[in-house]
Amino acid sequence: MNEETGIPDDNQLTIEQALINLQSEDLGLRVYAAWWLGRFRVNVPEAIDLLIVALDDEADRTEAGGYPLRRNAARALGKLGDRRAVPALIVSLACNDFYVREAAAQSLEMLGDSSCISKLMELIKNPNSQASKDAEPEHPFDAFLEALGTLGAVEAIPDILEFLNHPIPKVQYAAARAMYQLSDPKLAAQYGDRLVVALSHSDLQLRRTVLADLGAIGYLGAAEAIANTMAENSLKLISLKGLLEKQIVLATPPDLTDGAIRVMALMDDLL
Repeated sequence: MNEETGIPDDNQLTIEQALINLQSEDLGLRVYAAWWLGRFRVNVPEAIDLLIVALDDEADRTEAGGYPLRRNAARALGKLGDRRAVPALIVSLACNDFYVREAAAQSLEMLGDSSCISKLMELIKNPNSQASKDAEPEHPFDAFLEALGTLGAVEAIPDILEFLNHPIPKVQYAAARAMYQLSDPKLAAQYGDRLVVALSHSDLQLRRTVLADLGAIGYLGAAEAIANTMAENSLKLISLKGLLEKQIVLATPPDLTDGAIRVMALMDDLL
C-alpha cells in the first residue's frame, strides 16, 4: 500500500482485490481498479461485466463534469479485447465527457467491430466540426477518424476528405492517416506524403503525433524522414517498428523484403 495515496502498489494488487475495489464505495479505489484491470490485461468475464457497468457511473464526476471512472473503464475495455463491450462503448460515444468519447472510439478501434461505423460516421458529420485553430473541437475527431480508417470504413471516405483541411493539425493528420488506410494503393501514397511533410512542423507534440500516425499505417516512404525527425529516438524507433511490422507481413520467410532491411538499418543507427 502506498502510504501517501492509500492505493495498493501494482505488484500487491490481485485480480480478486481489483474486482472488489471496482465495486467499492471509495471512488479512488474504483478508478484505480479500472485502470489496473486494463493495464494488466485482466480478461475475465467478471472484469468485463463490471467495467461495462462502470461506463454508466454517475458517482465519480469532476467539478468540470468529467467522468474519470468511465474514462478508465472505456480504455480498459479496449485493451481486454472482449467484443461484448461494443454496444456499451457505442453508447459512450454520446457521453458529454470529451475524454470518455475519445476513449470509447479508441477502444472500438482496438476491438475491430464494424458495428460502430455508422455511429462514428454520424459523429463526423456534426455541423460543429469546423472549430477554430486555437480551440479544441467539440468532439475528439482525430479518434473518430482513426477508428474509421482502421475499421476499413470506405463508405466514410467522402466525409473524411472534408477533414483534410480542418483548422486543427492533429485532426488533419488523422484524416490523412485514415485516407491512406482506405484508399487504393495507387492513391494512398499522397496521404502518406502529407504526413511526411508534417514531420517538419515546429511543434514537437505534433511531430510526435505524426510519428505515431506513420507507424500505425506503416508507410515505407516515410522511413528516412522518421529517422531524421527532430524528436526522441524512442518515439522514432516505435514508429519505424510499425513500418517494419508491415514489411514482415509482405516477406516470404526466411527472406526479408528490401524495405524491411532498409528500416532495420535505420533502427540500428538510432540505437
